[in-house]
Amino acid sequence: MNEFSGLRIGLVGPLAPPAGGMASQTRQLAELLRAEQASVCMVQSNAPYRPAWAGHLAGVRAAVRLVPFLVALWRAAGQVDVFHVMANSGWSWHLFAAPAIWIGHARGVPVVVNYRGGEAARFLTGSRALVRCSMRRAAALAVPSRFLQEVFERFAMSAEIVPNVVDLSRFRPRGPKAHSASLLVARNLEPLYDNETALRAFAIVRERHPHASLTIAGSGPEEARLRKLGAELGLQDGVRFTGRLDRDGMAALYRECDVMLNPSRADNMPNSILEALACGVPVVSTNVGGVPFMVQDDVTALLVPPGDAQAMAAATLRLLGDDALWQRISSAGIHAAQRCTWLRVAPILADVYRRAIGVPASQRQSG
Repeated sequence: MNEFSGLRIGLVGPLAPPAGGMASQTRQLAELLRAEQASVCMVQSNAPYRPAWAGHLAGVRAAVRLVPFLVALWRAAGQVDVFHVMANSGWSWHLFAAPAIWIGHARGVPVVVNYRGGEAARFLTGSRALVRCSMRRAAALAVPSRFLQEVFERFAMSAEIVPNVVDLSRFRPRGPKAHSASLLVARNLEPLYDNETALRAFAIVRERHPHASLTIAGSGPEEARLRKLGAELGLQDGVRFTGRLDRDGMAALYRECDVMLNPSRADNMPNSILEALACGVPVVSTNVGGVPFMVQDDVTALLVPPGDAQAMAAATLRLLGDDALWQRISSAGIHAAQRCTWLRVAPILADVYRRAIGVPASQRQSG
């Protein structure tokens, strides 16, 4: 029996553009739930500014977006059985997640908070009182990794794990190693993701593999600086900036590359790593946040310290120079990705919804 059939779900979260991990997961979840005959009422937290010029006025744009968002939440609450709120740290929490919780509480709609921020510990340290006050009105807290579950436990909030979902029909295994020394970074061009270290690591790799290439698939405010750095390192002929690509474009890129680099300084359960694993692309990642909970060093990926270009380059060169290691990591990654299919995740999420809908308001999250 389909556990989602007939269920009315208010899905609150961002949608592309701009593209990003949470926007991708929001869109994918809506598609999967609708395919299961659930009714999904989408409340977009990053809807376009109306009028468009308001988006250029600091101090005004938040209010211009917030007011219609609150109205949409209030209306949706009268039409759904449960709110599923895609939540993150900082102002995203205060402006979008918290209001969704309070409106759901006011209208008697149970709220499942699906928190995804890799910088949760820092955020909760400064905002624990406000977050716990809101979470007392939520029916459930779901996180995609054991890493975030442990973070919330430290702040006296219980969470259950609902993993991110990877679409294996799109992100499917590539063929054998191509021996082209083709590298890929699939993170936005922001300081948090430290694309500079990936560029410096690539410069070291090029000393051994002069024809190696690096594709950077992302967008963001650091693009000009990173292009300049690439030129200073003499990498112009080896680095390609594609901008942010859609899902099919990313799947094609994974199948063309030999190694994916994840240089981020903070992380949770990045979709890019999960997609690379599913495609059989070995990953060299920093060992930050939830990454070591997601992959095991020298088993499903190679892990290195953040900000260490030498270590990232050395791990990449190991994979490029050892076919047996490359194949072992590739095969283990494909197997690990199987745990995050919709077939595996759907029953977990359905159980969260079922219990949330059955929890009286007086018995919801405490803390």
